[in-house]
Amino acid sequence: MDFELTPEQREIQALARELAAAEIEPHAAEWDRAHGFPRALLDRLAETGLLGICVPEEHGGAGADFVSYILALEELSRADAGVGVTVAVHTSACTLPLLAFGTAEQVDRFVPPLARGEQIGCFAITEPGAGSDAGALRTSAEPEDGGWRIRGAKQWITNAAFGGPLLLFARTDPGTRTARGVSAFVLEGSEVEITRTEEKLGLNSSVTNDIAVDTLVPGDRLLGELNHGFRIAMATLDGGRIGIAAQAVGIAQAAYDVARRYALERETFGHRIADYQAIQHKLADMSMEIDAARLLVLRAAWLKAEGRSHTEAGAKAKLFASEMARRQTAEAIQVLGGYGYTKEFPVERYYRDAKITEIYEGTSEIQRLVIARSILGRQELVATPS
Repeated sequence: MDFELTPEQREIQALARELAAAEIEPHAAEWDRAHGFPRALLDRLAETGLLGICVPEEHGGAGADFVSYILALEELSRADAGVGVTVAVHTSACTLPLLAFGTAEQVDRFVPPLARGEQIGCFAITEPGAGSDAGALRTSAEPEDGGWRIRGAKQWITNAAFGGPLLLFARTDPGTRTARGVSAFVLEGSEVEITRTEEKLGLNSSVTNDIAVDTLVPGDRLLGELNHGFRIAMATLDGGRIGIAAQAVGIAQAAYDVARRYALERETFGHRIADYQAIQHKLADMSMEIDAARLLVLRAAWLKAEGRSHTEAGAKAKLFASEMARRQTAEAIQVLGGYGYTKEFPVERYYRDAKITEIYEGTSEIQRLVIARSILGRQELVATPS
């Protein structure tokens, strides 16, 4: 069993870490207040290949493996989780599914601009009445003039405001109200309308939108087989969860770094607070749980990179890492005391950012159902993940 990263993986990790430390972390608090980061940052990420890390070179990417992508995502999220989720959705939820399920024509048309960062992609499945029960979605796609008339509304769509391609799910069998009647489509950003920009607890530098769609698209926009879109959604989420788990690890690592530095510098009663056992135990638990989460994430990423089954491993990684991040960002605030509750230090932002990792790309409750289904071999145990 070899726990060493390859030279290429270490190089990509170092590249992401250096860029994040120099060009993202110093501005993260400002972007949190401004509710957005400059588009020029995405251009910079594209220049370094970080928007197409694991896309083959022939399709405009860097040609690295999925583990390299996960390592980079942790580093970006450590600096600013909003930047991290922007890259994660663009890559895991749009570019990679197009590569996996698209026709040669769809891949040639949509993937290279995404891999080069000329466009930023998104994933549109959630609706006001269809979150964890994604099979209940009401957006419809009906045959019309050789194409598809798609009508409906989607909620909480990360990156929609960037105007790039969307992987959108709609009901193509009106006779069903289950996942079996859902298909996947590729839409241009110009074919949907942004109806709302969400105000969120955290991840404020990322953009989250509601969209409405009423458009006629050509027949070649169907992704994969008719009425088999739910399989695409689930396969996409299996990989996407690993990215969200890496994001959670990055957030927790950032909080730990601040708490450790503070404990070594802050003095009370003539001693550094790091000299007190209560603080030592907090830091020890933080370090241990971050290490454990990172190992779960890397195992899941390795399985995916090897083309092996990773549904259970990805669910375990996301469940543990997200709950760990919420716990340990709270502990970081506790280590800093009153300062931790203020915006003078970034740990309150890490705490706000961490919570969403327990919710999107499948709640913690859904992850437990996915794991239970896997270990017990019973399909009926699991509800539909969001």
